Amino acid sequence: MISNRNIHWAIRMLREMVAEWREPIVMRIARRRDPFQVLISCLLSLRTKDEVTHAASLRLFAMAETPQEMLRIPEEEIAKVIYPVGFYNTKAKNIHLICQDLLQCFGGEVPREIDALLTLNGVGRKTANLVVTKGHGLPGICVDTHVHRIPNRWGYVETRTPKETEFALRAKLPEQYWIEFNDLLVTFGQNLCVPISPHCSRCRLANSCGRVGITRSR
Repeated sequence: MISNRNIHWAIRMLREMVAEWREPIVMRIARRRDPFQVLISCLLSLRTKDEVTHAASLRLFAMAETPQEMLRIPEEEIAKVIYPVGFYNTKAKNIHLICQDLLQCFGGEVPREIDALLTLNGVGRKTANLVVTKGHGLPGICVDTHVHRIPNRWGYVETRTPKETEFALRAKLPEQYWIEFNDLLVTFGQNLCVPISPHCSRCRLANSCGRVGITRSR
């Protein structure tokens, strides 16, 4: 079982493994350290494949890179530009509402606090934490399906919901790993530690993994 006694070793192994695979699109956009672009690209990525998110983000940011510029584009046009991301009409509306709130409530800046980010339309804890960590470089733990599933599979935490996982990791995971934890586990979860029949025979963590809930593996 992976615990705090071997978590430092586990992180080193994860870094070595994920170096072999392509990182998710939101992580690539996050390298720009532009909180607004991280926020919008994360919103576009929800329930959307990476390649679709990437293309839509590039098209949208070619037209507008700030809240002021985004509001000059009609919602209908934004929907056309970001199509075929999931729920493109709803996301276009939320982008406008977010930009209005950023200008009216936050002086055109993307907030650095999770509670403030959660007041924005369509923004949940996953997106808020990603903006805090990748947009502002501040400590936070972004929990998506992979970050919820894998630590439970390891036996590192025992939680039922992503929110419970976030707070369990905040209490247990050394803070030095908070920002990169999402990057590592998303890439790891997409390529090796997949939800059904994970590739345990190729995993460097296999001998220490609790294998909680695994009934079949490769």
